[in-house]
Amino acid sequence: QVQLVESGGGLVQAGGFLRPPCAASGSIFSFTAGAWYRQGPGKQRELAAGITPGGSTDYADPVTGRFTISRDNAKNTVYLQMNSLDPEDTAVYYCGAGSNWYHPAYWGQGTQVTVSS
Repeated sequence: QVQLVESGGGLVQAGGFLRPPCAASGSIFSFTAGAWYRQGPGKQRELAAGITPGGSTDYADPVTGRFTISRDNAKNTVYLQMNSLDPEDTAVYYCGAGSNWYHPAYWGQGTQVTVSS
């Protein structure tokens, strides 16, 4: 069992940055893939970035070059460094974990990120 808690969202101006952490509990976390998903107003939840237990990463096209996902297994934490934020990045950001990042078995409660123009 893995429990996930996101934090670090908030209101930021366009061009700004945020680095929300996702803290996990559960001894198996270091063996699971991690992911950040997002759901904008009136949109479906979509994958933003994923990371394997070993640190390999992948990104959705809209965030490539601006977002960086990383993990610290010693702290059971996954981070999402978000740079050059745009109003289109406004969404609730959810942390997920599981055997692969396309179908997370565990979800956090989400953290709101709002980018003003």
